[in-house]
Amino acid sequence: MQYAKLGRTGLKVSRLCLGAMTFGWSADEPTSFAIMDAAFEAGINFIDTADIYSRWIEGNQGGESETIVGNWLKTRPRREVIIATKVRGRMWSGPNGEGLSRAHILQAVEDSLRRLQTDYIDLYQTHWPDDETPLDETLSALDALVQSGKARYIGASNYPAWLLTKALWVSDVNRLVRYDCLQPHYSLFNRAEFERELRALCLDQGIGVIPYSPLAAGFLTGKYSRENKQADTSRMNSGLIQRLINDERAYAVLDVAQSIARDHGVPVAQVALAWMLADPAITSPIIGARTVAQLQEVSGAAEVSLAPEEITRLNEASQGY
Repeated sequence: MQYAKLGRTGLKVSRLCLGAMTFGWSADEPTSFAIMDAAFEAGINFIDTADIYSRWIEGNQGGESETIVGNWLKTRPRREVIIATKVRGRMWSGPNGEGLSRAHILQAVEDSLRRLQTDYIDLYQTHWPDDETPLDETLSALDALVQSGKARYIGASNYPAWLLTKALWVSDVNRLVRYDCLQPHYSLFNRAEFERELRALCLDQGIGVIPYSPLAAGFLTGKYSRENKQADTSRMNSGLIQRLINDERAYAVLDVAQSIARDHGVPVAQVALAWMLADPAITSPIIGARTVAQLQEVSGAAEVSLAPEEITRLNEASQGY
């Protein structure tokens, strides 16, 4: 496994990050433990979760993923695992049960620390913006967490370039901790959202980038085809999958990726990740898995080196997404 600095920080993370959204949802605790064991043994030291995972499932209350990660974390040396989690979504009833207010953040971090069974979070991220809370209030609360040692670094997810720029300015002017990491939605099928403005901003400001859904909800694993549009997957109902399985151009992109994968003798998912990892702006794509086999299918992606002409072929095929 290869490692890279997280933005301008001194923290080194594996070039692949294990996403824990499936834990407590489509992967039970024993399966989740097996996936984390396999990831750790493969050199992946970076796990990303969120407090709301998986509140949307009937019978769940949120925090299921953090709880499973916390139970597993007791079996490993804490200093060898980089834990990232997120705050913003609704976790309890009442007007302050969600958002990025000081009140919500200070309570939510205590809840996350309890579920994770640790006294600090390596990367604490705002899950998406909160238009009702001033940036200085949010950043002041996050600054207090870093100063107290409850969080080591802070990051943002799903922030547009203008808002991330403004947040960096607020931190600078008020001498507050700043966002050192961005978690955007990025893949061969969702390029413009990141590449238009965020990519240049992150490179200029030394912000680490850990994209989510780099395999387009599983489409880039090759499980879907023109002949089989009903793959067995928990993402079947996602809007992205419904759009891609009926998009002939998406299959043309997949054809190019599969051709390159055959030339390298690797699964097509590794080519999609290698394309992303070839970009100096990208630190660590987040990979999700419901089984150990799914993890093993992609864990070698950091070792795949694409030729410039192969990257050009993928860029040209996916241009416009």
